[in-house]
Amino acid sequence: MAKCAICEKGAHFGIKVSHSHRRSNKMWKANVQPVRVKVNGGTRRINICTSCLRSGLVERA
Repeated sequence: MAKCAICEKGAHFGIKVSHSHRRSNKMWKANVQPVRVKVNGGTRRINICTSCLRSGLVERA
């Protein structure tokens, strides 16, 4: 599973509970995108979550 290279955001796990209260496992996945980013004068493709991308923590190449 992809993880954000900036904030380390990844998958979260929990329990899904139906209306009849039957419980089963659930996984929430972060919105992680492969993005070309400027790093040390060059470009690299890294996985970044959309909240880090929107907040301007990285500069797109």
